[in-house]
Amino acid sequence: MVILPAVDIMGGKPVRLYKGDFSTAHQVANGALETALGFEKDGAEWIHMVDLDGSLQKKRVNAEVFLSVAQNTSLKVELGGGIRSMRDIEFYLSSGIERVILGSAALQQPDLVKTAVARFGDRIAVGIDAKNGYAAAEGWTQTSDVYFTDLAKSMEQCGVQTIIFTDISKDGTLTGPNLKQLEEINHAVSCDIIASGGITDIKDIKALQSLGLYGAICGKSIYSGSLDLKQALEVAANAE
Repeated sequence: MVILPAVDIMGGKPVRLYKGDFSTAHQVANGALETALGFEKDGAEWIHMVDLDGSLQKKRVNAEVFLSVAQNTSLKVELGGGIRSMRDIEFYLSSGIERVILGSAALQQPDLVKTAVARFGDRIAVGIDAKNGYAAAEGWTQTSDVYFTDLAKSMEQCGVQTIIFTDISKDGTLTGPNLKQLEEINHAVSCDIIASGGITDIKDIKALQSLGLYGAICGKSIYSGSLDLKQALEVAANAE
């Protein structure tokens, strides 16, 4: 299983949110590059980055921060937030970003997902963020009437190979991931599923591994010290 330490960016700085509420944003580190270099030193191969300003403004906002990490570390950068057009996708994928995540676009622009996947294959991932089982969009400020597994199935039909699933009620809470919904989505589609939200400690990593998931995103758990990144990487590398 792949462990993706996370850096969310707002105003150029690394922050964390509580349950996706932008008013709860608080800075968790001095700078993104410094944080990423620490992850690299601990042995991470991937980093999950989000442009929170981009999510709200529906455009690229903190691009220079993400490109700096891609260009100055060996980490593969997975990036979401504010990516709404082929121009955005082309910009990032031609500038060193390894994989881009389409979130709101999955709900609102399925044709964009199809076009992007046809051109870039597995470098396109889809983020499905759910509140009470229903997909949310626009930086989590709007909830749809689309059930999360139905959206996953339609994305699979578009050719999407990687889905990042977040239970918004768990995000930033350190209360454990939603194993039931993760198992549900993992059984519903053949895509690689990356878990996000609520991961607290090494027990959660082992629980996610036992579900047969492809990956896990860890943010607050690393910053708060409840999860040791090195240990998580070691456990994830040695499937039990």
